[in-house]
Amino acid sequence: MILAAGKGERMRPLTDHTPKPLLPVGGKPLILWHLEKLAKAGFGRIVINHAHLGDQIEEVLGDGAAFGVELRYSREGEPLETAGGIATALPLIEGDIFPVVNADVFCDFDFGRFAGIMARMQSEKTLAHLVLVDNPSHHPRGDFVLEADRVTDEVLPLTPPASRLTFSGIGLYRRELFASTEPWKKSPLAPLLKAAMKNGRVTGEHYRGRWMDVGTPERLLALDREITHQHC
Repeated sequence: MILAAGKGERMRPLTDHTPKPLLPVGGKPLILWHLEKLAKAGFGRIVINHAHLGDQIEEVLGDGAAFGVELRYSREGEPLETAGGIATALPLIEGDIFPVVNADVFCDFDFGRFAGIMARMQSEKTLAHLVLVDNPSHHPRGDFVLEADRVTDEVLPLTPPASRLTFSGIGLYRRELFASTEPWKKSPLAPLLKAAMKNGRVTGEHYRGRWMDVGTPERLLALDREITHQHC
């Protein structure tokens, strides 16, 4: 699943007439970078939720055949936040464990690695696996702590502050995580994750490759220049 329902308030005025996932980076829509990587990794069916100007996303991407995937759309009308959006889209998602990616991040993460992690999650009854990254300058305090392969939001007495990392917006989730989340209602993801962490059912990894939260016009422009330069 690709999360594409945000209004992109920080991206205004660019998002006044264009949904953030369709903003161009390196000559193609931001969301298309994800679609191509997921298709290459073998994910044949992808669900995209949308709200703000969502019809444009469907017009540009269509049924996904042009990109080698089958696309299904979860139309929210008004953004339902992350957990609400996922819970609403569950009828469109096949499988007990599935990947979810924020449309507004850019990365070179290898989604092909997910197959092995999904198998391990199945055997260990893990509820979530989070990809964590170094804290960007606009989010210096991070989100969670990674202890070996377990993720927690508790800073223990012997935990160095530098061990806090930022959630990348890339994760794997088990349906059970959303068992108490009502579809079609706004619901954040963090409380669900923190509850699962207390039971030791959230794993994670520290990804040190290319990653950016493309959340402002300035970051979008910088990323576009970087990619355009690389392909010159």
